[in-house]
Amino acid sequence: QVQLKESGGGLVQPGGSLRLSCRASGDSFNNYAMAWFRQTPGKEREFVAAISWSGGNEYYADSMKGRFTISRDNAQNVVYLQMNDLKPVDTALYLCAAELSSNPALSIDPPLYDYWGQGTQATVSS
Repeated sequence: QVQLKESGGGLVQPGGSLRLSCRASGDSFNNYAMAWFRQTPGKEREFVAAISWSGGNEYYADSMKGRFTISRDNAQNVVYLQMNDLKPVDTALYLCAAELSSNPALSIDPPLYDYWGQGTQATVSS
């Protein structure tokens, strides 16, 4: 099993940046593809970005391309989401997820992920 803990959320003005972190514990971090999703009240969980177990492949939702960057440090068991040029529509609870996978192809479907964190809130407002 893997336990995931997110951090780094907060309140930021439009155009600002946040760097989210997700620290994993338990099973070997290298066995898992990692992803970020986000959720707002009354809406379905939305895919943000994913990264393969090696960090060699990344995939982004279209609306995040060019603004968000996912990365991972397998030595530290951490995955990051750098969010730049934030907009009010980016306000959400951001959740980290892990999928037991050595496949370089990345999943965007929440049910395919095996473990989830509790999330960290990011609020973009002036």
